[in-house]
Amino acid sequence: MTEYIRPVFDFSGKAVLVTGATSGIGQAIAETFATSGANVVIAGRSEERGLTLRNRLRNESNKIEFIAGDIRDVDYCETLVKVAAKRLGGLDIVVNSAGVIYHATAEDTTDKQWDTTFAVNVNGTFYVCRAAIPFLKERGGVIVNIASDAAISGSEHLVAYCASKGAVLQMSRAMAVDHAADGIRVVPLCPGDVDTAMLRGEYHDRGVSLDEGLAESAAGVPLNRVCSAEEVADMVLFAAGDSGRFITGYPLLIDGGGRA
Repeated sequence: MTEYIRPVFDFSGKAVLVTGATSGIGQAIAETFATSGANVVIAGRSEERGLTLRNRLRNESNKIEFIAGDIRDVDYCETLVKVAAKRLGGLDIVVNSAGVIYHATAEDTTDKQWDTTFAVNVNGTFYVCRAAIPFLKERGGVIVNIASDAAISGSEHLVAYCASKGAVLQMSRAMAVDHAADGIRVVPLCPGDVDTAMLRGEYHDRGVSLDEGLAESAAGVPLNRVCSAEEVADMVLFAAGDSGRFITGYPLLIDGGGRA
């Protein structure tokens, strides 16, 4: 792969909330917004990782805050949005990146796995969006919901995940139609396999080496590799910024052509 030269974004003064920001894609998104000048509230369950990230990203020119909690808790989501808006002086961009995945067919998926998948991937995303919309109405804004290419077509042994991400996609489309007149864009972003600790953990759990796993994941991708978290983050900033000002409601795929 040729060296990836990352684009330069300017989000100076923008107020951004990112969920699932203490690892993987969410962390890359929070880091990219912060280095692009935004004021960012990062949200996640791990207080240790969240505070470490906050301290690393803070500098003299921007404000970085961390609010710990479980996205499945509606009270936490409502408080998170209100506190984020208060600390940042409003909200311009909300990114819902928190998510879980279980590898199982319908036969093998337990009630707990199904309920947890929907509680995190669907309910948590909805709770944050619902709480954020009144603040975004005040000056217009953008919601980016991290869905998946699994929302576009089926994937093996991912029945709960596919169902949940399909719900995120359709929810995003409906909100985009409802709130366009409020000056709010809602963008569902659909990555394919992304090289994160979560993906690498899946390889480990299956007893597959990293090289074997990455090669396996890349096998069905025309561009013959998996995506990086930084590439997803850059697509989020593109969609959330002025370059994406006419994008709303329709899924943006970043999957190397895997669903082409």
